[in-house]
Amino acid sequence: MSEKKIYIFDTTLRDGEQVPGCKLNSTEKLNLALKLESLGVDIIEAGFPVSSPGDFESVSRIAAVIKDATVCGLSRAVQKDIEVAGAALRHARRPRIHTGIGTSDFHIKSKFNSNREDILQRAVQCVQWARNFTDDVEFYAEDAGRTDNEYLARVIEAVIAAGATTVNIPDTTGYCLPHQYGEKIAFLVNNVANIDKAVISCHCHNDLGLATANSISGVINGARQIECTINGLGERAGNTSLEEVVMVIKQHKDLGFYTSINAKELNPMSREVSEIMRMPVQPNKAIVGANAFSHSSGIHQDGFLKDASTYEIISPDEVGAECSKIVLTARSGRSALAFRFQKLGYDYTRNDIDVLYERFLEVADSKKEVLEEDLQQLAKQYTTDTVLS
Repeated sequence: MSEKKIYIFDTTLRDGEQVPGCKLNSTEKLNLALKLESLGVDIIEAGFPVSSPGDFESVSRIAAVIKDATVCGLSRAVQKDIEVAGAALRHARRPRIHTGIGTSDFHIKSKFNSNREDILQRAVQCVQWARNFTDDVEFYAEDAGRTDNEYLARVIEAVIAAGATTVNIPDTTGYCLPHQYGEKIAFLVNNVANIDKAVISCHCHNDLGLATANSISGVINGARQIECTINGLGERAGNTSLEEVVMVIKQHKDLGFYTSINAKELNPMSREVSEIMRMPVQPNKAIVGANAFSHSSGIHQDGFLKDASTYEIISPDEVGAECSKIVLTARSGRSALAFRFQKLGYDYTRNDIDVLYERFLEVADSKKEVLEEDLQQLAKQYTTDTVLS
C-alpha cells in the first residue's frame, strides 16, 4: 500500500493569534512564518488581511519571502475582503485565498438572518470572486460540524463547480465526536459528485478535547489536509495541535499516511512559539510538554530503565526534546535512585542503595521532588556515616 500525503495547513499566525494576549507584530509573524516553512508546513495561513493595516502588511511581507510553502490569506464572503486578500498575496509564489461562510442553521438564521438558498449563492459568489486573483481557492463551510449533511454536500458540490480547489469542513465549535466527524467526511466523499476535483480539509476546534481525534478520523475517511496550530493555540480551547496529528500519523504507519514535517523540529518550534506568543505550554501537553518524557512512578521508572519502549512510544530525540527524565519523588523506587546516583558519579552497591533509600524517602516525603543537591547531601552524609562506622 502506497502512503498518501496529508497536507499540513498551519494557522498559528491567524487562528492561533486570536488567543487573548498572543497578538504578534509584523516582524514576529515573518520570523515565525520562515520557521514554519523550515519545519515543513505545506500551507501557512498568514493572516486576515482586511482586518487591519498591520495584518495586511504581515501577509504581504510573508508572501514576498516564502519560497516553498503556499501562503494563504483569510477572508469572509465579502468582495472587499477578497480583493484585499488578493492584493496582500500579489507577490506570493503560491498564493491561496481562504474564503467562505457559515452553513449551519445556527449561523444561517441567527448570524445572517438568511436562508439556505441565499447562503448557497453567496458561497458560490465568494469563490468566483477569489478565482479572479488565484487558481488556488479554499472554501470554508463555517460550523460544518453542526450543518445538515445533505445541505453541506450541496454547498460543497456548488463551490467546487465554481472553482474551489480545497474545501474546508470546520468543526468550528468542537462539537463533533470522532465517529460523527469521520462520517461527515465520508458522506461528502460518497455524495458530492465532483469531490475528486478538490482536497477535503479538516479544521477542528478543541472545545471538548477532541480536535486531534476528529482530525485523524477525518483523514481516515478521506480528508487530505489538516488545519492546525503549534501547541494547539486558537480560539477558546484551541485548535488541532500540529505536533499531535503529525506524530499520530508518524506512529501509526498502518494508517498509510505521511506528512512533510521535520519531527525533530517540533519541540524547538513549540518553545519558539510559546516564547514569542507569551503563552506557556502546559506541562502534560502531548509531545512538547515539559513532562512528556518524564517518569516519576517507581513501577514506570523500573520498566523504563530496563527498556525505554515499555513506557515511551516516541523517543525524545525523535521530536527534538532534550532527553527522558527520571524524576525522584516519594513514589520512586530503588532502581531510579540508583540510576540518578550513578548519573552523579556514585557507584553504589545494592546494599548501599537499600540504606540510602530509607533516607531518601524521608526527604521525599517532605518535598514534591528530590533534586540533585538533595542527592549530593545524602551521598555526603552516607560517606561520613560509613567512615565513622
